[in-house]
Amino acid sequence: MAYKLSKEDVVAIPGSAPDTNASVHKFDEALEQLSLTHQSNPLAPNTEVLEAALIVMETTDGLDALYARVPAMEAKGVFANSDWNQPVILRPALAVRTLRQGAPPYTVIEALSELRLLAVAMGDYRHPGISAEQARNFLTQVTALNLDLLSGQMSEADRERPQGLGHIVNSLYQFLLNRLGYESILDSLVDEVRRLLAQRPIQTESIKLMVSQIAKCLFDPEIETSGMDKAARLVSALFGPATGCRDDPGFAVYAERLATMDEPALFEEAQGFAIAMHETGMVSPYHPLLLRHLRGHRDDLIPLALGLSITGNDVLQCYRQIVLELIDQVVHPETCQAVYGLAMFLERGSLFTPPVAAGLWRQLELKLCQAAADRLSAVFGDAHPPRVYLLAGVLSLLGQPLGVGQGNNPTCQSVIGLSMWSFNDADFLLQLVAWAARDDDVIMRFEGQQITSQYLEAGLAKEPPIDVDPVSLILTPHLDRIYGEMGRLCGVRDDDLHRWINPEMYGWWVGHGFLSVISRETGKIHDYEGFIRHFYASYHPYYNGNIPVIHPQPAGIAVTDSGGRLVGRHAITIIRANLDRDGNMRIYFFNPNNDSGQDWGQGINCSTADNGERHGEASLPFAEFASRLCVFHYDTRELGELSLIPETDVTLAVGLGRASWAASYE
Repeated sequence: MAYKLSKEDVVAIPGSAPDTNASVHKFDEALEQLSLTHQSNPLAPNTEVLEAALIVMETTDGLDALYARVPAMEAKGVFANSDWNQPVILRPALAVRTLRQGAPPYTVIEALSELRLLAVAMGDYRHPGISAEQARNFLTQVTALNLDLLSGQMSEADRERPQGLGHIVNSLYQFLLNRLGYESILDSLVDEVRRLLAQRPIQTESIKLMVSQIAKCLFDPEIETSGMDKAARLVSALFGPATGCRDDPGFAVYAERLATMDEPALFEEAQGFAIAMHETGMVSPYHPLLLRHLRGHRDDLIPLALGLSITGNDVLQCYRQIVLELIDQVVHPETCQAVYGLAMFLERGSLFTPPVAAGLWRQLELKLCQAAADRLSAVFGDAHPPRVYLLAGVLSLLGQPLGVGQGNNPTCQSVIGLSMWSFNDADFLLQLVAWAARDDDVIMRFEGQQITSQYLEAGLAKEPPIDVDPVSLILTPHLDRIYGEMGRLCGVRDDDLHRWINPEMYGWWVGHGFLSVISRETGKIHDYEGFIRHFYASYHPYYNGNIPVIHPQPAGIAVTDSGGRLVGRHAITIIRANLDRDGNMRIYFFNPNNDSGQDWGQGINCSTADNGERHGEASLPFAEFASRLCVFHYDTRELGELSLIPETDVTLAVGLGRASWAASYE
């Protein structure tokens, strides 16, 4: 809805501004009116409040006044009936676009939301749906993506925004920085980037954008950045990881330098790129230029440039032709992240499985259907043919099975399938990709009945996801529809439908034993203590005969917020159980939400590093994980002795569950 501001409300003369007290008074009146209206009409819009807030933001002390009213705004329903009502689901990259490019109402409510998160981060307001740490992490990323405003300068696009929105956003940014602290923001930002990179996500665009903003900050003479060695190393890894491109000379100049390098220089260059890539999981766009220069000229240095171990080099030498063909077709600056995928794919040794090599040859020659080609071009652009982006995505997924994510899309069931297949059944994944990309169709079976995806109705995802990797972009809509169809074919049964769907959907290795703590008949918690004992007897090495998790197993968890309240049920995969360095047994699992570090309340914080996690894993102590578990598969023939499970562990897990999410099902 368009804003309707009078000349009395906004004075457009430079140096003048609306009176703060009068504007704040109007805002308070609008806020009170919204609260009264919501008593009879909970869906009433907040238009008048946002209009009044915009006027307050233009005054000298307006942001201070709004900051002081954060509790009132929350209590009186300013954020109700919108995504902003659940701050934990907000995404920094979208917030930046809303602030810098959104229509006035959206920019204003985003600004109010960030003032709210600042109050949470500073300890001035306690929000039930997000912790102070989460709020600070969000603001750190938002400020990172707005670092071009750090010096107070605005672009022409910002200055020309209607109704002074550019100036308002700039003022908001300075307001945030003055309270969070410039140095702490940069330090926190670097730590946040490294925390995200430690999970080795396939999608790194937003992370690289944050690093780009850090680089602008470091090289701005107006900004004091002395002692920012961690930031400098991060920037160097992306823009100058090797001697020949240390000054970020641009592609043309770097290509000229490569042409004049002798053998020692090329050796040093290859080594520099490999070290930076494996240290961060982030690939410099200069890296493909080096690999393409080495191709046909110094192929012997390619293993060094990829940072391969003996295992990876053995795979490369055995399958030299296909690896070189992949480099020729896939490795470009626009697809540079596929270099890391290729390196990790070789390290995993998957090519030693003959069907995988054959499947990749097919993928190299695959002709895409028009629907798949159009979807890829719409998301990734046309710098290269769509098949190149898809092949780059295939390499990334095969190399980083735990790096695929779904963001906020309701497709966790499909994404854990992509992860499990790339981890455990890569040739089947390649078959699915070929069907979806070439035929716009995927075929599966459910209890002997063939399912084809092409003409099925949408599943949980009513619209195809676009903020995902290339394989997910093409394959997830088909998998989502098939999963929904399997549920429909189940009809009414006496247990949770995942019991029958998961083994048919994912593969033979999914355990045919199955337990749900929620009764299908009553919708209530059923035999919680027995459920926990069975989980311990199935997965805890002390009580299951020391049998490891051999294949990733799908499971369902109840996700809770930082207050321990139920957010919703979510699909994950259990990867392994192992002791951490302190001797505590932990469950290591894959969470397909693009960031596995979450606060689930009650002191339960998902760890992604420093507790023995491999890249892409999250972990929790065994009992804490069990307290959020609601569905799992197991092998009935490998079940340990239930009577040996310690009562203290059962009591702890059940107590945590019943005091949080399970209270809704009692």
